[in-house]
Amino acid sequence: MWLSDFTLVLPDRVVPGGSVLIENGLIADIRDHSVAGGLAGAGKHLFPGFVDMHGDMIELELEPRAKVDFPMSVAVHHLDARLAASGVTTAYAGVSFSRNAAEGDRRSFSHTSNIIRALRDAQGSTRVDHKIHARFDITYTAAIDALAGLLQDDMVDLVSVMDHTPGQGQYRNLERLIELKAARGEGSLDDVRANVAARMATRTSEDEILTNLEKVSALCREYGVSLASHDDDTVKKANIMADIGAVISEFPVTMEAAETVVSRGLMTAMGAPNAMRGQSYSGNLSAHDAHAAGLLHILAADYHPAAILPAIRALATTDPNGLAGATRLASANPAKALGLTDRGEIAIGKAADLCVADDQDRIRTTFRQGQVIYDCSGFSFSQNTDQSRTNTETVTAA
Repeated sequence: MWLSDFTLVLPDRVVPGGSVLIENGLIADIRDHSVAGGLAGAGKHLFPGFVDMHGDMIELELEPRAKVDFPMSVAVHHLDARLAASGVTTAYAGVSFSRNAAEGDRRSFSHTSNIIRALRDAQGSTRVDHKIHARFDITYTAAIDALAGLLQDDMVDLVSVMDHTPGQGQYRNLERLIELKAARGEGSLDDVRANVAARMATRTSEDEILTNLEKVSALCREYGVSLASHDDDTVKKANIMADIGAVISEFPVTMEAAETVVSRGLMTAMGAPNAMRGQSYSGNLSAHDAHAAGLLHILAADYHPAAILPAIRALATTDPNGLAGATRLASANPAKALGLTDRGEIAIGKAADLCVADDQDRIRTTFRQGQVIYDCSGFSFSQNTDQSRTNTETVTAA
């Protein structure tokens, strides 16, 4: 099937009026002109499908309100549809292990382990290629053996290590943290301040944290899973993460930390909502500032997949390679960082994971391996019915 007369966002340039041939789920040819008989794009932008290496949405889909549990089938189906409608074709679902969660609650060992296994079971029946991103609280020593079991069972595709103890990392600004918690209804300012002080008083020792980091790093090497750091805020912490073999630094908190990890060969990832809005919601490093300094490599959905395309557009105005360069942040670069050599670019031989955007930057159609997984364009895909997925239906936007 030819996609003809599209504005192609290639890895290194943008080609107006170009065409792409899809055969057997792959990109078989690329032309710099329209092709007769193809699916006419009328100049709409054709992007590579977005590769989201960090999305926190599945936990909220499963528990949209406190103590309100939704079935896995409902949560996965809805998230799958949201991602496809945002142009995401590969998504790493962020699920967390936290030592502060009560048994059975969200982010407890048992709850998170069940989510991981259910997500793995759902693979093959979803539109998007879902992978598992285990977010590991490095102070949760008792759960390291459980993480080892999940890695041994091939249940995890990416591990990130984090420490959300107040006073460092993402929450180094204590007053900002207290204000955010109070605004979320977690108590009065005085109550929240007392809770934060109590958490800081029970902080895990630095020696134990370093031992845990080494154990998790060794597990990732043993099972061939990429390791990411999270919320690097100091030069010291950035160097520690590089020393243990992290390949991605997620959401660096300060410019100094970002400069250090990049100098050590790590790729940095920041949230698309941050880039779209022009600021971090927690008052940390702006994605715009990191990008302007040449220190931003990956855009992740974080908590809102629909922010990816607007974030690309926002950064394209200042990217040295314009729209093509900004698009790599959500496609080729995360694919490279995660070892996904078969996708992430509109290039011959790559998977035909693609998305179409109109002149208002709305995703109109998404393809995964050449098959339509989302469409509200009004295009006719009758010529491609022999390739239609039997386990996905076309989603029509409301």
